[in-house]
Amino acid sequence: MISRREFVAAAACVGLSRLRAPASAAGVSGDDYLSWTLEQVEQIARSTRRTGKVGSRFNERLLKTERAVNYELIATWMTPEVIRATARWHQLHKRLSDSETRQLVADAMGAGDTVFMVELDPREGSGVIPNDWETYLQRKGVGDAGGPSVRGVSTPRLRSLPALAGIDRRNYDYDRFWVVFPLTTVDGQAVFDPSVSEAELVTRIYAQEERTYWPVPASVRR
Repeated sequence: MISRREFVAAAACVGLSRLRAPASAAGVSGDDYLSWTLEQVEQIARSTRRTGKVGSRFNERLLKTERAVNYELIATWMTPEVIRATARWHQLHKRLSDSETRQLVADAMGAGDTVFMVELDPREGSGVIPNDWETYLQRKGVGDAGGPSVRGVSTPRLRSLPALAGIDRRNYDYDRFWVVFPLTTVDGQAVFDPSVSEAELVTRIYAQEERTYWPVPASVRR
């Protein structure tokens, strides 16, 4: 028969192990984002937002109005960190449970290898985005003929996934598109290997291009 002192010590050890288990599990499952503050969330969610312009602002104005002179561009790389921050933002603002927030992340992460939210605003013209506009993801500086490059696929169904929609109120001057990219080429070559530090997104409309750049996060390489 154990003494009262031994019983209390054993109970304390069991209690301590129970306290430690969730922290260990959280590290393994990647749940740290569930404790991010609003300030952290907003900083991370906006960290991959870039702006640009497809076509020169000095383009000669067209007498016809079948196309815009140029297109204002906003591109946001929905990296795993940005997806988690966006899901956490929804949790904080809509009082979601941890399991509901994890589901937002799982739905967004299951959309494809990597996703960009591309917003386009036609300037001084028809106000229509042509159906044949294109996007390519590649290593910075590879050029059109060198290095691995993959073409994006516009995927309208992703519009319904909150963790892929960003945290800012939409500007309705812009049309929104969700573009999915594979991270390997058709011949199995990785777009971003460990030696690659910067990514380049090429957005092409009517043979006019804008090139936008990001550092490549380790989570995307994995």
